[in-house]
Amino acid sequence: MNPPPPGTTQPPAPEPALRISDLSFGYPGQPPIFADFALEVPEDSRFGLFGPNGAGKTTLMQLITGLLTPSRGDIRIFGQPVVRGERRVNKLFGFVPQDLSFYEELSPVENLAFFGAWSGLDRATIRRRTDELLAILGLADVRDKKVAQFSGGMKRRVNLAIGVIHRPRLLFLDEPTVGVDVQTRAAIIRYLKELNSEGMTLIYTSHQLGEAESLCDRVALIDQGRIVAQDALDALLAAHLSSGLEGLFLQLTGKAYRDIDV
Repeated sequence: MNPPPPGTTQPPAPEPALRISDLSFGYPGQPPIFADFALEVPEDSRFGLFGPNGAGKTTLMQLITGLLTPSRGDIRIFGQPVVRGERRVNKLFGFVPQDLSFYEELSPVENLAFFGAWSGLDRATIRRRTDELLAILGLADVRDKKVAQFSGGMKRRVNLAIGVIHRPRLLFLDEPTVGVDVQTRAAIIRYLKELNSEGMTLIYTSHQLGEAESLCDRVALIDQGRIVAQDALDALLAAHLSSGLEGLFLQLTGKAYRDIDV
């Protein structure tokens, strides 16, 4: 690669989708979960964040999305600081939580109308996106039925639709397929790959390590509030002479029981 001509400057490097610097956090009366924690997630990646129960994954996701406030440190999404209640940065990301987050007495159409408006979309965009998502996720025929009547897999798909209705640049996924059947899991993973191919960065955490191998191109293993390994998945497996993510996980985090998730 030739150097730039004299007198010219290189364009600035693009901001990563997520940058965490010097992060510290602990719950009152408990030892710190994170101390001087750092992490970068490249744009357009399918990034998996894994660890045993109690490793700090859920707490980290809540810090990144602004649900918790760190005691020290900096969290930025595409260069924008994460500040609780700041709508400008909230529009950059979507969040699909493990706990279903919608109104069960409402229909998919009504839920998407509410959350689409909360995301700042106008009515025409909400209608168009609702039609698109319900068709893609196989919910068009039940668009006006109460979500309370749905199966677990259908509720998971409603949860996903809410997380992506505003076309975020970055999507956080916390156990997005827990409790669903094989067909629904495969369909959700296929759709997530499509979203990534269209430019959406994914940050995914799950205990379904086989599923993770089919989705993620980069992974970080976290244990006791620190990263114990991070790289492209193929490179990590080769470096640790492991044939799969489950074996790598056990090799780096041990085989003892972990009973408490934080």
